[in-house]
Amino acid sequence: MKPSSLKNKINPKKLLLSKWTSVNILDREKHFIVTKVHWQEGSTDTLDQVTIEAILTKKSKMIPWENLKDNAQWLPGWK
Repeated sequence: MKPSSLKNKINPKKLLLSKWTSVNILDREKHFIVTKVHWQEGSTDTLDQVTIEAILTKKSKMIPWENLKDNAQWLPGWK
């Protein structure tokens, strides 16, 4: 199995404050932490997006939470 076809196992309810390493480094941003989870409107069990914050630059951005499942883009923890 190719590393790019691997999927990170994620429990949506445990995403808040989880740590992630970006495979593609851009603007010295490699390590991130999930600072906010955004549930679908009117739902408390369907996750829509997450806000991640770069540790070094403190820049935040929202991404679809499913992106974190892609091992070609994200690795769990700080590597």
